[in-house]
Amino acid sequence: MTQENTASIQDNSHGTNDGGRAMRKLIWKTFWIMLFITIGEIGIAFTKIDHEILKIIFISLTIVKAYFIVGIFMHVNHERTHLRFTLLLPFALIIYFIAMLMAEGNALHYIREVIEGFK
Repeated sequence: MTQENTASIQDNSHGTNDGGRAMRKLIWKTFWIMLFITIGEIGIAFTKIDHEILKIIFISLTIVKAYFIVGIFMHVNHERTHLRFTLLLPFALIIYFIAMLMAEGNALHYIREVIEGFK
């Protein structure tokens, strides 16, 4: 290897090329978006909004932040579509199963109260 090739490899490995600048810009943009979402969450927490609506707001904002973390910081946005689905489909199914188990548990709790009410 010549000294020019070695210098070129070292420059690219430390992110001094245009791709590195673009990636750093994207990471900082994502950081600021997530910071504003977090500040918004803190601001919303101190309002007099109904707790059920607060839960929905917090869950949706948490999902948005999780998208940014997985997509940008874990570089999943740069992967092929099939790999994205391979990673995201099990997550979606787990969330679905948790929701279904909670609904089933709530139904069983209601049925138990009804049955004990007749005794």
